[in-house]
Amino acid sequence: MAGDKEDHEFMNLHMFKEEYIAKLKALGIESNEDLAEALADEGRTDEIHEQLKGVGPKTIQHWREDLSDGESDAEQPEKEPAVKTVHTIKAKEPVASEDEEDVEVSDGEDADVEIDEEEEEDVEVEEEDEEGYRVKQKPTLSKEVLDALEKRKLVASRRPTFLRQEYHKRQKLQRTGWRRPRGMHSKMRRNYSYRTNVVSIGYGGPKQARYLHPSGFREIIVHNVKDLEGIDPKVQAARVAHTVGMRKRTQIEDRADELKIRILNRSG
Repeated sequence: MAGDKEDHEFMNLHMFKEEYIAKLKALGIESNEDLAEALADEGRTDEIHEQLKGVGPKTIQHWREDLSDGESDAEQPEKEPAVKTVHTIKAKEPVASEDEEDVEVSDGEDADVEIDEEEEEDVEVEEEDEEGYRVKQKPTLSKEVLDALEKRKLVASRRPTFLRQEYHKRQKLQRTGWRRPRGMHSKMRRNYSYRTNVVSIGYGGPKQARYLHPSGFREIIVHNVKDLEGIDPKVQAARVAHTVGMRKRTQIEDRADELKIRILNRSG
């Protein structure tokens, strides 16, 4: 009967199997008290891990909790005054809850203050970004030019890639770009269908949008500050030559800002 009682006690543990009983008895563990003492020792806990297959750290932790709960349930009837103290504490719960509500309200007020401060900081950062952002200047174009720019984009999307004659035979020809075929017997010059496309007038874009920047400005190369005087800021934009140094470039950019002229390759 004692053995059945011990078996019953072990079977109440989390994920406990009947095959573990014999292995625990081999380790000298025959009751819940022995098991609790063994689990308190790290060395004996490692032995249990080795002997019991499928028992991991989580299962051991559940066993410790089950054994501790059993001990607390066994000790509970002996401590009657503790129950009385619990009743007295319950009688004081409303007062404690009011204090907690006051504390929560105060915490909420502090949180609102912190949130407001964060929102103010975000607004300040956004204002600085808006002030630092500079809207790019746009030209004043007629309706015909605007339509021509749109048509140029459409034609460019359909235009094929023009390759030089015999580009696939010699690698250096791939770096030179397009050259008009001139051979007497050139199949590309004679527009044979199995050769690549040849540059012709039909692939060109609208004449009104020719040589214009994608923004619509007509580019004017600038080498010094004096070159800015003849530029029309409504239709033309300046592009600083690549030979200009940084000192003269800054002077050109400052003068262009005064004249409200857009620089296409601004340094910063």
